[in-house]
Amino acid sequence: MAVSLMACAQETPKVKHKKKSTSASKSNTKKVKFANAADPICHMPTEPDMKDTAVYKNKTYGFCSVYCKDEFKKNPEKYVQK
Repeated sequence: MAVSLMACAQETPKVKHKKKSTSASKSNTKKVKFANAADPICHMPTEPDMKDTAVYKNKTYGFCSVYCKDEFKKNPEKYVQK
């Protein structure tokens, strides 16, 4: 059983995406045009109001989560479209 627990701990964590709110409430989040059309880590489409962003080579990239942003920051060249 210990072996199976260790194997599970080595798997890449899954990103849980938040469902969009259907309420009409307005957020104070600034809408930004991102350099990427999809999150380069999990490939979720970007939206203008995403809060997790990173700037690389004067371009702003949007991410669905802090996890995806942190993965991008580790090696941005791996994920930047050429």
